[in-house]
Parts: sequence; C-alpha cells; structure tokens
Amino acid sequence: MISGRFGEKMKTDIDNNLKKLVLERREIYKGDLILVNRQNPLQDIQPDEYNYRLIPADDRYEGILLKKTAANMLSRLMTACRAGDGIIPVSGFRSTVEQQKLFIDSLRENGEEFTFKYVAFPNHSEHQTGLAIDMAENKENIDFICPSFPYEGICQSFRELAPKYGFIERYQKGREGITGISHEPWHFRYVGYPHSLIIHTKGFTLEEYIDFLKGYPCEGEHLIFRNGEQIIEIYYLEASAQQTGICIEDITPYQISGNNVDGFIITIWRNGNG
Repeated sequence: MISGRFGEKMKTDIDNNLKKLVLERREIYKGDLILVNRQNPLQDIQPDEYNYRLIPADDRYEGILLKKTAANMLSRLMTACRAGDGIIPVSGFRSTVEQQKLFIDSLRENGEEFTFKYVAFPNHSEHQTGLAIDMAENKENIDFICPSFPYEGICQSFRELAPKYGFIERYQKGREGITGISHEPWHFRYVGYPHSLIIHTKGFTLEEYIDFLKGYPCEGEHLIFRNGEQIIEIYYLEASAQQTGICIEDITPYQISGNNVDGFIITIWRNGNG
C-alpha cells in the first residue's frame, strides 16, 4: 500500500548547487498536468507532434495509443489489478481529424444533447493529448463512446488502484458543472504520481486541483507530500509573457509540466534527509 500525507507547507531549502532553467511561454501547453476542457483548448497542435512518443496502450490492441509513460503505467496497473481479459482499452490517442469525425458522426447519429454531454469539441478533448484512455468491461457489443465500466468487480479494482499508478477517473458524477462533461466512469486520465493520489484523496476534479496548486506559489510555501522516507515537493510557477526563469537544485530529481492555462507545476523528489 502507498501511504501519503499532504497539506503541510514548508519553504524550499536553497543551497549553492543550483541550475537555472529558462521556460518558454509555449511550454505551458505541454506536460502530464495540462488541463484540457471547453475553456482551455489544446494549443499549437502539430500533426506529427505526438507520433514519436506514442506506443500501444496494450500490446493486444496496437491501434490504441498513449504516450509512453502513461502506457507503461497502464500496463503496470493492469497487472496489479489482475485484469487479464476482464477489461480492455477502447479509445486512446485521437488526432484532430479523428476527434472532428467522432464529434460530427455523433451529432448525426445521437443528436446534440448526447454529443455535448459525452463528446468533446475538436481540440478540447483529452484524447488528443495521448494521456487519456477509455476502458471497458470485456463483453459483446461494447459502445465506443459510452462503454460499460461498472463500480464492481475487476472494473472497480482497476479504479481503486488507478491513483497509485498515476491515473484518475476524470469525469466524476455530480461534478459536471466543473468539468463540462457528463459522468464517464470509463474515462481515465494520466496525471502522474503523486498528483493522482492527491486528487483522488481530496475528491478534486483536475480543474479544482490546478486551482488548488496556485495556493502554493514558487515564492511562497510549497505543498509537501510524504510517502515513507520520500518527500515530494510541489509548487506553481506563473508564466511570464515570453520566458520564465527558475532555479532548481542540480542533484534533485524533478518534473516540470505546463497547466495549459497560465503557468507551470514543479514537482521535486527528495529523500527524508532532503
């Protein structure tokens, strides 16, 4: 079991072993924590941008793709919950053209009300990031848009373990007013650990988590997540108009993700003595 404690704050310890990074404004549109919804579309999409980073989400389904890290963690999650053939991926990465076709086809076949509930506008879909996966209970006649993924059995085991492997159930029941999408128990989004566990434990949507992190700015107190001897430090850095500078301890593992809104989320891994 992974246990964690968060909600604490502390100042970053600064020493002389720093390196300075310069982040371009356009980099706020990249990373595992980008927020993609009706208010925040994908930006600067290049037709071949994702191709070299995408791999099959499941070796049995070569046409269903995810970014490499998300695909690898999905494989580990499937093993951990002993999924076997009980659940399968249905839809992963979609190009702009594929999302446009899905949206138009759904309008024609299902009407506006259904489509606006369950199908994102082109360039407003998480599936275009390579970080989202729709899962289904393996049975006959799987619905591509609304596959069955119940809150019981192997599907529920997958759902309960997902946050430990970097995934969240993205569109929760009762949160439609925040996400803009109806409840989708089959749609999972990779955001990376420990963000997934914090989001799950606090009951946040991704929208709420992005706002929550703004309460932990670079120049203020940072969010601290503890897992045994490991300390993970998280904070928000507002992007400047052109370039944003940041100093990071050179020997400390870190990740930087844009939020697709207005800045960056910095995640730093420390040991218990850090």
